[in-house]
Amino acid sequence: MSTDNTAPVDTAAVDGARREGPGQAHGHGHGASKTALAVGAIGIVFGDIGTSPLYAFRETFTGAANIAIDRMHVLGVVSLIFWSMLIVVAIQYVTILMRADNKGQGGSLALVALLSRHIGKSRWGWLVVLLGVFATSLFYGDSMITPAISVLSAVEGLTVVDHRLDPLVIPIALVLLVCLFLLQSRGTAKVGALFAPVMIVYFVTIAGLGLNQIWQNPDILWALNPYYAFMFFVTDGVVAFLALGAVVLAVTGSEALYSDMGHFGRGPMRLSWFGFVMPCLLLNYFGQGAMIAGLPPEQAAIAAANPFFLLASEEYRLPLVILATMATFIASQAVISGAFSITHQAMQLGFMPRMSIRHTSETEAGQIYIPVINWALMVAVIILVLTFQNSSNLASAYGIAVTGAVTIDTLLMGVLFVGVWKWKWWYALPVVTFFLIVDGAYFAANLVKIPDGGWFPLVVGLVAFTLLTTWSRGRKLMRERMSETALPIEIFAKSAKNSATRVPGTAIFMASQTAGVPSALLHNIKHNKVLHERVVILTVLIDDTPYVDASERCEMVDLGDGFYRAVLHYGFMQETDVPQGLKEMGRCGGEFDMMHTSFFLSRQTLLPSEKPGMPIWREKIFAWMLRNAATAMDFFRLPTNRVVELGSQVEI
Repeated sequence: MSTDNTAPVDTAAVDGARREGPGQAHGHGHGASKTALAVGAIGIVFGDIGTSPLYAFRETFTGAANIAIDRMHVLGVVSLIFWSMLIVVAIQYVTILMRADNKGQGGSLALVALLSRHIGKSRWGWLVVLLGVFATSLFYGDSMITPAISVLSAVEGLTVVDHRLDPLVIPIALVLLVCLFLLQSRGTAKVGALFAPVMIVYFVTIAGLGLNQIWQNPDILWALNPYYAFMFFVTDGVVAFLALGAVVLAVTGSEALYSDMGHFGRGPMRLSWFGFVMPCLLLNYFGQGAMIAGLPPEQAAIAAANPFFLLASEEYRLPLVILATMATFIASQAVISGAFSITHQAMQLGFMPRMSIRHTSETEAGQIYIPVINWALMVAVIILVLTFQNSSNLASAYGIAVTGAVTIDTLLMGVLFVGVWKWKWWYALPVVTFFLIVDGAYFAANLVKIPDGGWFPLVVGLVAFTLLTTWSRGRKLMRERMSETALPIEIFAKSAKNSATRVPGTAIFMASQTAGVPSALLHNIKHNKVLHERVVILTVLIDDTPYVDASERCEMVDLGDGFYRAVLHYGFMQETDVPQGLKEMGRCGGEFDMMHTSFFLSRQTLLPSEKPGMPIWREKIFAWMLRNAATAMDFFRLPTNRVVELGSQVEI
């Protein structure tokens, strides 16, 4: 009866193959111009990667690599940043992976759903699903670290204005972060209108500051030549390899660009990136390099501790701190919203139990708020700030989650080339190998951070992966056990029509399967010995496409004697509003009047089994998740005064 009954590989439940292609996202057209959407994307999508200049360049020199500050090393680092952004973000994600849309939607789960539709039945289909789930799990670690490091790095700019303000950095950062999470329940519809203007001002400002330094020291433009990145590795070897762990901070947020594609569309996001965001970021990175390279060694070492804010003259540093703080606030908001969105997808695709979801906008379906995720993130972020104390320490924990997800996306990209786009293997192999070498190098460089904090996102990812796979496996076992004892509905309908009193009205029995008799119906006739005039067995199926058209929403089979089998299809990005779906159906022996309709739900209680389908510890986790899942009444938006719950026991 719940939407968590269909995993991406469960393509048998899908009513026919949905045709996918490189289309635009559902609903983001509506007459909006490409330019308007591109401007909107600047405010919502690019905050994470846009605030990386606050700490990425700094960490290459002050982090674990301990690089000497001279012309050759500055050119080498800037060259690495430039080519990293070009290869990983511009080519891999914006150019290639954004073509791999699932009816306009992007991200690891959307990509897995797309791949499962083509290779889900193959012997490697399970591995594709696991890789996608692990990439999703790593995102939760990223969504905890991003707000902490972004806001901290911005507020730390106060110490550049006046070093005596250092004791206030952590309290101010904590207040801002707590306010950020408290605002989530109110939605972002009102303040969201300010996101694009603020981010545009931010990007123009950092580009101008960088351009000013480049003008004074144009020698930094030699970093466009990959020769300097190559020579960095030739002359320094291990040091250059360790530097990759900090350089990759410049491309954090690349996976988020792919995940957010459905909000604005591929075209507008490419326009935003190539036409505005990427040039602004590169100007700032080159400007930071130009400033450091143009200073005497003693001053360069001091400036390297916080080069971003030193780009501005003294009288403009406080306004820059305020602007950067606003930008990091927006970037954090986007990451938190992304956590809500990916959790919703995971619920719909059968990897998470139902959670309470609140809709914060009457007009925008995608604006949701999930209290459990919000408070969990807030607690984790506060602990991170109090534990790591500053953004440099947090940088040690940052990067592994991002590079891990990027490496997994590269592997999935290889499956996409061969399994979906039908490339020849000798054509796909060199492309995938090239990206694997690049992404794998970044991931390997970040592994050395594990003792210094890199363990945190890995632990979060492992816990999330265990929960997601345990829920998916547990639901599968429950469905199998229930189907083993299920009575065919046709036989039940014939035998039940004369064995119970028929009463006026409609009874809708929610069922997780499209076959058999739901346990709630069996318990109702056993204990109450009545049947309504119209009995509808309703199943909600989540297809492996993000959206299902209203014309394909409903299926209905008349079983005779007032019995009907009905199915409502939804995409994994859609909300499961059952009363609205019944209005669209309206064919099961007449319209549905909610005042004369009762909904019957089953609530399963797990029993220990002699032959458990999972290890006992996983069964206990699954039982805990099942007990704490939100009720189907809330999730399906059923009228609260028309619902009856009947319990059943299941062994797994």
